[in-house]
Amino acid sequence: MTTVTPAAETTNPFQVALQQLDRALRYLELPEGIAEFLRRPKREVSVNFPVRMDNGDVRMFTGYRVQHSTVRGPSKGGIRYHPLVSMDEVRALAMWMTWKCSLMNLPYGGAKGGVIVDPRELSRGEVERLTRRFTYELTPVIGPEGDIPAPDVNTDAQIMAWMMDTYSMVMGHAATGVVTGKPISIGGSLGRREATGRGVMHTTLAALKHLGISPDNATVVVQGFGNVGSVSAYLLQDAGAKVIAVSDVSGGLYNPKGLEVRDVLAYAERNARLVAGYPKAEAISNEELLALPCDVLVPAALENQITGANVHNIKAKIIAEGANGPTTPEADDVLYDRGVFVIPDILANAGGVTVSYLEWVQDRQAFFWGEAEVNSQLARMMKESFDAVLETSQKMRVDMRTAAYILAVERVADIIQLRGFYP
Repeated sequence: MTTVTPAAETTNPFQVALQQLDRALRYLELPEGIAEFLRRPKREVSVNFPVRMDNGDVRMFTGYRVQHSTVRGPSKGGIRYHPLVSMDEVRALAMWMTWKCSLMNLPYGGAKGGVIVDPRELSRGEVERLTRRFTYELTPVIGPEGDIPAPDVNTDAQIMAWMMDTYSMVMGHAATGVVTGKPISIGGSLGRREATGRGVMHTTLAALKHLGISPDNATVVVQGFGNVGSVSAYLLQDAGAKVIAVSDVSGGLYNPKGLEVRDVLAYAERNARLVAGYPKAEAISNEELLALPCDVLVPAALENQITGANVHNIKAKIIAEGANGPTTPEADDVLYDRGVFVIPDILANAGGVTVSYLEWVQDRQAFFWGEAEVNSQLARMMKESFDAVLETSQKMRVDMRTAAYILAVERVADIIQLRGFYP
């Protein structure tokens, strides 16, 4: 059983991103030239590169890096390894990163990258050689002052360490700030691993408070049990919520009395990081999981999971988007009409890039903070952004996603007009 629905294979994510941008533009009186500038990525890189496999054969791979904007500062965004990576997916993710960084008031633009590969089919050595060669191909366009990668789907701190080392060898000096999400010992930040899930937790608790629902009485369903989904799940459980279902690529688990999330996580660690077969829950399909009655649904898998085809089955009161682009515009309209409170991805999962920013700041000043300080800064920034989006939503009588886009796009557009165009 997979967490990717058929809709995820047919809906173009970049078209979704453009539709979401156009909805915000209706509320902003921008010159057409500025609007068109915002629709187009600044730079797109496609590379085809060889990797020597363990058996001595050479295999070719294709990778992408898209820099959507550098208006607010260096572009920032993750690297994903997945067989469904495409240029349009990366374009969409880069654009979403621009709005996410703007919404959080970070001095970044948006970027994203990826390689078409299933890393589970490669050995550790093959993943390292792929990472190093891909990094080498990107060396002309990445850097601490220009474009800063980070972990994303199927990449982690070790892969960031290999990227940092490769870039540093080419440059001839240690360049810790070229990536974020690194191991602590080479310039990573305390609190970074949990940051995205922690941001989902903070925004979910804020939404529950806004709707007058006590966390102690809240039920939670999490689609996707990777880093974001699992951390969101156990932090919400720590806050008092009852997590009744989780899923990953192997299938879903359901226990109406509540799952012990850390026990599920420990089981998955012993079982190739998969939850299938966990003995203290009922096995359910992805479709059944999405349709469970609950207070909070956290889609933390891939994009295009809640669509016009299945939105009418959704019974959650709050949707906290741990993944990027899990809800299509068509589904958004239905959810808003039904009064479902959607915390959009560019707000809900912004904790990762926020602590990546804090990591970058620490690298640049060569002075590092304790985890409590990092978590405190994150909590403050997430609350400020949530409150600003909610205020805009209520003032302009629009859904939370449109409100978030209005704030984010307006901030980027203002800087474009202040800076002007060179020459």
